[in-house]
Amino acid sequence: MLLALDVGNSQVFGGVFKEDKLLFKFRKTSKGHTTSDEFGIFFKSVLRENGIEPKEIRELAICSVVPDLIYPLYQSAVKYFGLEPFLIQTGIKTGLNIKYKNPAEVGADRIANAIAASGMFPDKNLVLADLGTATTFCAVSRAREYLGGIILPGLNISMEALARETAKLPRVEIVHPKVVVGETTVESIQSGLYYGHFFAIKGIVAEIKTGCFKDGETLVIGTGGFSRIFEDAGIFDHIVSDLVLTGIAAAVRLNRKTAGRPVL
Repeated sequence: MLLALDVGNSQVFGGVFKEDKLLFKFRKTSKGHTTSDEFGIFFKSVLRENGIEPKEIRELAICSVVPDLIYPLYQSAVKYFGLEPFLIQTGIKTGLNIKYKNPAEVGADRIANAIAASGMFPDKNLVLADLGTATTFCAVSRAREYLGGIILPGLNISMEALARETAKLPRVEIVHPKVVVGETTVESIQSGLYYGHFFAIKGIVAEIKTGCFKDGETLVIGTGGFSRIFEDAGIFDHIVSDLVLTGIAAAVRLNRKTAGRPVL
């Protein structure tokens, strides 16, 4: 079995795969300092609560956009699982032709998303919108070329910035508002967050399609924690909440000779 870990700025999103099947997934906050022991004990507890003994994990892979957490996660894999974890990083096999001027700058999560989407939707041009701490867009051609992308503040960052930088605007729950024009301050903020992001996504996707893709069908794939808020908005062709975990598992298969080697 494979334990796949996507380490974001807000959460660690994990999942366990048996061959190609995702058995279950979990989340843990990634805010603050976490030791290798805290990670290791947490992972073992989650596995056992889901009916899996830790010794059944034969491969462990990490996709991280938080450099400070790579070392404690690496050490937890070695200490608690006896495995050298596989890292999604520059130099691994991806099956993609990365067109970024400096490929090392592409976030590991964006690469994992692109690997997964290219396998799930072959021969299609793809716009990948990942709505997490940041909202990112990636353009991937039907020839599996990673063309580049766009990064903007995510919904929660936008809400926190409003609350922090103003005297009277409160933090609010991020929801799909029932009306566009809010009749209270809370409703007005919720509408601004939702529709501001909605029109940003809609406009950016249109520009990517026009600027990058002249031929073939283009699919828009939504993923990330906030993507479900827009499920009925008509801006995504598909929402794949597990896209990054699927990409991590696919990367391990592509690099199996070096992934998750036992520590001697």
